[in-house]
Amino acid sequence: MSQTTDTLPTALYSAAQVRHIDARLIAAGTPGFELMQRAAHAAWRALRRRWPDEQRITVLAGRGNNAGDGYLIAALAQRAGRQVQVLAVGDPQQLQGDAAQALAEAKEAGVTPVSWSADVKLHGVLVDALLGTGITGEVREPYVGAISAMNESALPILAVDLPSGLCADTGRVLGQAVRADLTVSFIGLKVGLFTGEGPGRVGELAFDDLQADAAILDQVEPGLERLCEANLPVLAPRSPTAHKGSFGQVLVIGGDLGTGGAALLAAEASLRCGAGMVTLATRPEHVTAALVRRPEIMCSGVESTYALTALTQRADVLVIGPGLGQAPWGRSLLSLAPQCQLPQVWDADALNLLAAGAIDLPAGCLLTPHPGEAARLLDTSVADVQADRPAAARMLASRYSCTVLLKGAGTLIADRDGRLALCDRGHPAMASAGLGDVLAGVAGALLAQGLAPFDAACLAVWLHAVAGENTGEGGRGLAAADLIPAIRQLLEEQSPCRR
Repeated sequence: MSQTTDTLPTALYSAAQVRHIDARLIAAGTPGFELMQRAAHAAWRALRRRWPDEQRITVLAGRGNNAGDGYLIAALAQRAGRQVQVLAVGDPQQLQGDAAQALAEAKEAGVTPVSWSADVKLHGVLVDALLGTGITGEVREPYVGAISAMNESALPILAVDLPSGLCADTGRVLGQAVRADLTVSFIGLKVGLFTGEGPGRVGELAFDDLQADAAILDQVEPGLERLCEANLPVLAPRSPTAHKGSFGQVLVIGGDLGTGGAALLAAEASLRCGAGMVTLATRPEHVTAALVRRPEIMCSGVESTYALTALTQRADVLVIGPGLGQAPWGRSLLSLAPQCQLPQVWDADALNLLAAGAIDLPAGCLLTPHPGEAARLLDTSVADVQADRPAAARMLASRYSCTVLLKGAGTLIADRDGRLALCDRGHPAMASAGLGDVLAGVAGALLAQGLAPFDAACLAVWLHAVAGENTGEGGRGLAAADLIPAIRQLLEEQSPCRR
């Protein structure tokens, strides 16, 4: 059944875990061929819902169980009176076990597979049943040619379980991958569907558990959890006797010459997300403009660590890095942070200075890198980070003994104990300057109100992403400040201020 993101299961698995679940289901008495039939019926139902009037179907089948699903889909389409073409990429006579039985059923239904060739014309809805979850190395010929032809055809594509060529564990494109319009995934959702390049390849996502025994699923611990309203951390309602001192003072440090707006965005986001008091420590040149824009923020012009020390002594949380720069002014202010024994969010140039070895990181921080900053922190390339985002997030958390919020498609939150969560919400209109500064400020406010770093990161990124979805519906030209009132409204809906 096709589902919206927030009605999909929250548990995400590796390919090996799903194969393990599949083996347990078979051992418990469900034949493998029956599971294959259930998968084919689920995919066929999804295809008819999405393209109810399409009479032509082209199935491209590989050589494993994914091909078996494809042959059974072809049999169902043939029996339903559709015009079915099956292109075999690889010798179908080499199929074994359940996949061979599926081929036999397709032939019995009147389907005659023909060998794939670049000269064969594709038509109708294309069914990608080429590679599935088992592939780990780069895609090779003839699959490269078949995938390229599918992507270049401009025809609608349904991917069976996973777009061929996409790594199920990381979302990395293994040289070449199908760009599907609809993906129907089975038994357990795979991590790679939601992060890396996965979101750009999956299209609409539908899921069917194939009537898997819930007790068997419960025996396999998922690799990570996908954030949704049902599993988000919640701020406690406020007492009628609450006062501003009950909800922490956030100190935002940043805003060198030319980038004063970054720190102000972070400070305003902290204020609007419920921090009791917010102070902005920035260049003296920015104080007047900041006070005109948001007089509720206490704004101090600082030139040195001496001026900053008194502010840190009153703070409960530091947010440092937005607009900080890497010049002597920013370096000087950052040097004070390791001496402050309080929760801290490090963002932007604070991360770049950390990667350069200019400063030590205090324990228990929350880092909010984008892939470029993550690559510098790990002394590797952006391509390496993006090739395995879950591993990169966990490595950062372990190396720096902190909580990490790795931004990007399928944002990941990791802590030093190995916990991992994923946020798959957001909107392309969010590709705009300043949104990371807003996110840092939101996280700071949640820390000030008592959430632990991992929980604060999870709630902050979900609020930020969903606000981006709601605001991004207006299209291009989304400004970072546009998100702040939307985040405030979402936070009230998710964690009401009053009981």
